[in-house]
Amino acid sequence: MKRLLLISACWLTLATSAQNDNKLTLSGSIQSDMLLPQSDKDIGAEKAEDFQTNTYVDLLLQHKVFEAGARLEYLEHPLPGFEKDFEGWGVPHFFAKGRLGHLDDGSSIAELTLGTFYEQFGSGFVLRTYEERSLGIDNSLLGGRLVLKPMKGMTLKALSGKQRRYWHWNKSLVSGADAEVNLDEWIPSMQASDTRLMLGASWVNKHEDSEDLWKDATHKYVLPEYVNAWDVRAQLNHGSWSLLAEYARKTQDPGSDNGYIYKPGQVAMVSASYSKKGLSLLLQAKRSENMAFRSKRTMRLTSSFVNHMPAFTLDHTYALAALYPYATQYAPGEWAYQGEMAYTFKRNTAMGGKYGMNVKVNYSYVRALNITPIAADAHDATDGYTSSFFKWGADTYYQDLNIQLSRKLSKEFKLNLMYMNQRYNKTVVEGHGGMIHSDIFVADGKYQFSPKTTLRVEAQYLTTKGDQGDWAFGLAELSLVPHWMFTLSDMWNCGDTDTHYYQGLVTYNTGAHRLQLGYGRTRAGYNCSGGVCRWIPASKGFTLSYNYNF
Repeated sequence: MKRLLLISACWLTLATSAQNDNKLTLSGSIQSDMLLPQSDKDIGAEKAEDFQTNTYVDLLLQHKVFEAGARLEYLEHPLPGFEKDFEGWGVPHFFAKGRLGHLDDGSSIAELTLGTFYEQFGSGFVLRTYEERSLGIDNSLLGGRLVLKPMKGMTLKALSGKQRRYWHWNKSLVSGADAEVNLDEWIPSMQASDTRLMLGASWVNKHEDSEDLWKDATHKYVLPEYVNAWDVRAQLNHGSWSLLAEYARKTQDPGSDNGYIYKPGQVAMVSASYSKKGLSLLLQAKRSENMAFRSKRTMRLTSSFVNHMPAFTLDHTYALAALYPYATQYAPGEWAYQGEMAYTFKRNTAMGGKYGMNVKVNYSYVRALNITPIAADAHDATDGYTSSFFKWGADTYYQDLNIQLSRKLSKEFKLNLMYMNQRYNKTVVEGHGGMIHSDIFVADGKYQFSPKTTLRVEAQYLTTKGDQGDWAFGLAELSLVPHWMFTLSDMWNCGDTDTHYYQGLVTYNTGAHRLQLGYGRTRAGYNCSGGVCRWIPASKGFTLSYNYNF
């Protein structure tokens, strides 16, 4: 660590002396979410002994040829769901970045980062490090990254580091390289025809020492110290059309996700889209198999992932539509499909009315792979199973058909309607509960009384014979621009438990400051984004959130 900081200081000194006529700028942000907890036996909320808070302070120092940044995290008494892993405080994120040279488009020819950093190769199949505070994810790498642009249209990357796991860094070393070439930058005829073609390739290596996991076992696992993953991709854009194809493969990587089998992993994906004024289309398909890639093989849940498998399901923002969110199944894998069409009916037509109307239809479907277990006495038994690439398995993991309609009925009033039909295999995603089939109805209306006063009202209903039965949700939100917002909501389980999860919020904005005070109940459940989920326990009490950007 001392050597890393010394190198960073030297780089910054050189960068500053190279162009000391440029001004330094300091920016940053403060985010603090607080809870004064109360116990509530009806929802299973337990009162903590202390005031709870997740607080983050980010600082960024910028210059024409360098950047330096750090983040302080204070979670000595963390919010519910973060107690086990995040309790503590410190500065886990810090970096120095230097740039040299410039191309005609203004981008740097060389960029070196030392410290902690985030990176993604392609769609993230072999590498994606990122921060998502609401999910408790920060899998940054501590080490170095070099980005080179030797010529226009070409980007080369190389990196190496150890991955963050809460307040520590895993012992394994993650290294990788990535190359992307935009051929249209070199071929004038492609630019003239509005055609762009990107070719990319990536390689990632994990070095993790072998370990004796079962000392009393009669057989000893020979665990590979090196695991390699590679990715190739191509993206073609022509006018309104776009096509992306990507394939990745991973060598033998026995771990807790796959039951310590030695079968290689792979993922193939194709995504096509079309977009013009008033119309957009999207079709996607993905087959992933045994692609859990972690910097520590014994980890479970959301910890220590080097890569990311997108869910190909819509991230819903309405409360009841997000009640049963899907989490990507890494092992043994899944077939995932998504299709979406959006169309805007023009103004002053029979369907569009006076102000026009937008209709969007989205369909997601996730199915099990077709796998056959291998007998324990077979010569390839350590592979665990065989699979047929193009065949489905017997189980449906998730299905979501939703139709959304948005129409302005008058100059002051806009109405959004949604219907959603969902199948959620709770046994696959959560480990128990069977298949839940639900229908969800949403009405969302917004009325603007004046340029500064707006009232938005939501009414939602979820009906199902499974799990806890039917749910209802209501919300009223009054916005008084530019400072105030008042929100009241209630999520009611009108099926089995007859439980209300009520919330009241007052939000005040002034300049770069945002302050929100609230009181109410929060339901236990999964918080998800992009197919990654984290369990959040039930809670009740006063909440206070403060955000400041400078």
